[in-house]
Amino acid sequence: MADYRFAAHLSDLPEEGIASSVLDGQEILVCRSGGEVFAVENVCSHAGQPLAGGRVRNGWIMCPFHGARFDLETGQPLGPPAECPIRTYPVRIFGDAVEVDIGPD
Repeated sequence: MADYRFAAHLSDLPEEGIASSVLDGQEILVCRSGGEVFAVENVCSHAGQPLAGGRVRNGWIMCPFHGARFDLETGQPLGPPAECPIRTYPVRIFGDAVEVDIGPD
């Protein structure tokens, strides 16, 4: 069963931008790229560093520490140094609200 929670206002999320949110103790990044909105965990699978502060472009997010890039839709790494995916979350837009389904752990 879906458990969508408010994470950000769409109007506050610029194109190729990031908003950070904590939902049930989980740090989530809401990212806007190519007119779409995505949600990913705020941890790089390469070295465990936060992805917040990283660059968002063309459907990917780049870790600001070592340059690992991840597909925002699938969480898959797009090359070294990361080898493992990051967690992604379902997103829905309800008016100006971006809601994220954090689901079970």
